[in-house]
Amino acid sequence: QVRLVESGGGLVQPGGSLKLSCEVSVNIFNFNVVAWYRQAPGMERDFVVSINIGGRIDYSDSMKDMKDRFTISRNGAKNTVYLQMSNLKPEDTAVYYCRANDLSNYWWGQGTQVTVSS
Repeated sequence: QVRLVESGGGLVQPGGSLKLSCEVSVNIFNFNVVAWYRQAPGMERDFVVSINIGGRIDYSDSMKDMKDRFTISRNGAKNTVYLQMSNLKPEDTAVYYCRANDLSNYWWGQGTQVTVSS
């Protein structure tokens, strides 16, 4: 059974950093893509960044500044995908979700709350 568990969220001041983790219950290389999404209060869930099986990284076209602040990485031995976030802004406040998909299915984690506030 595929399970994704996010962790690492919390309250951080503007300009601070957080590193989110997405631990997967199976080999992460079973999936074509593992991605991070986020959902702010009252908003739709938006794509942030993904990493595919070959290591290609794609960022949301609508969030250009994320390339300078957010970094996705993975550890195959731990079946974990990370999202390193720096220079956080109040508008980054959201629930961050991990998603994994293969050719025919996709799975979501339960999300982890990130709050950026002074």
